[in-house]
Amino acid sequence: MSLTSQQIRQAVALCVALSLCALLVVPGNFPGLGADARVTLGVFALATCAWIGTPIDDTYIALGAGLALTVTGVISSETLFGTLGDSTVWLLICAFVLAAAVTRTGLAGRTAAFLVGGARSVRQLVHLTTAALVVTAFAVPATSGRAALALPVFLALAKALADRKRLVVMLALLFPTVILLSAVATLIGAGAHLITVSVLWETTGDRIGFTQWLLLGLPLAVASSHLAAEAVLLTTTRRADRRSPVRITADDIQRHSEQPVTGPWSPAESRCALLLATVVVLWCSEPLHQVSPAVVALIGAVVASSPALGTVRLKDALKTVPWALLLFMAATMAMGVALADSGAAEWLVSGLPVDVDPWLFLALVVAVSTAAHLVLQSRSARSSVLVPLVVAAAVGAGVNPVAAALASTAAAGFCHTLPASAKPVTLFAEIPGTPTYTPSDLLRLSAVLAPLTAALVLLFALAVWPLLGVPVLKP
Repeated sequence: MSLTSQQIRQAVALCVALSLCALLVVPGNFPGLGADARVTLGVFALATCAWIGTPIDDTYIALGAGLALTVTGVISSETLFGTLGDSTVWLLICAFVLAAAVTRTGLAGRTAAFLVGGARSVRQLVHLTTAALVVTAFAVPATSGRAALALPVFLALAKALADRKRLVVMLALLFPTVILLSAVATLIGAGAHLITVSVLWETTGDRIGFTQWLLLGLPLAVASSHLAAEAVLLTTTRRADRRSPVRITADDIQRHSEQPVTGPWSPAESRCALLLATVVVLWCSEPLHQVSPAVVALIGAVVASSPALGTVRLKDALKTVPWALLLFMAATMAMGVALADSGAAEWLVSGLPVDVDPWLFLALVVAVSTAAHLVLQSRSARSSVLVPLVVAAAVGAGVNPVAAALASTAAAGFCHTLPASAKPVTLFAEIPGTPTYTPSDLLRLSAVLAPLTAALVLLFALAVWPLLGVPVLKP
């Protein structure tokens, strides 16, 4: 009986993990490596190989790894459970409550009708859609949530362009592409960002707030999203497709929306829009009032779910919170603490050459992070594995760990090669009754987009972020 590729992958991952653990158990191997570091590396290797080669839920693996590190005494139970009370976890919980309030009012459909309705050409439609999707990064946390919110808008556009199949396929590819690349705009854009911030705080003492992340990430999100939009347009359509005019009306959007997308705003829509704008302004003005973004988000969540002013009941909003993702984040934060405190991360990178030029170091970080989605499909898992090692290596190489961690996290946002590489890609690849892209379309786009996005991230790390207060070299 022949083995499937999945079975072969699982067998290889298991062999690698067990081999590494066997080498770590022998006291004579790896002199200078302490007992806690050996345990940490063994658990880390098993967890990574399980993420890569088994169908076991990522959260289950992370919780098992965190429990193993606690039972063996590498980290304390207070460290493990304390990560659930981290401010970044509360920030994400409250952001999902706010997103539920926005979704309930139908503001997303109204915004889509306003932006897309102005398109008169295919290129205008593509870039207006891209701009609208970038904006959603401020209202809806996590890429999967944004993909679910954007799906009805895509279906409306697909119906309006039903006689132009290639344009529908192009839009099907555009939506997940922009959603994934624009996530870097905000701190709440992906769980991986919160993991990166936590690792930097635990290992170096550097804290990146909402405002600083916005300043660094938004320009990259806008540039990469519109660059990707052009790549999608050119790789999936012909010149004749792009020259033909398009006309999307508000009625086309309305047919797929339960709430009105035109006309006077309802009181609920007005209250929700005002609340969301206030929360975003307070997040961006954190240096002035010194109120934590998590506290601001909690205030917004309480107002959004209040009986008098809210638009959603709290228990309904809490049902939209991805609790599995939060547990995953907490467990991987604990793993990051163990890697740093036990000396395992420092030992892992001690053999790397530290006399390379900073630009070459960052180029290697970006290249590895860009390709990591081929091995680790979970974006959060990629940051959990890569960021602690990148930060430790950056300190040894004299490179600013903040710049290295941001470059790694931004580059890891590219995950378009396979339908299973990211949840938004999977969601838009399987739409019954609507033409969508094939694996060959993804491969063709990835061949163009991967080097472009990697080069853009490297350009920002070397030339743009230093102008915004994040130098390349360690201060």
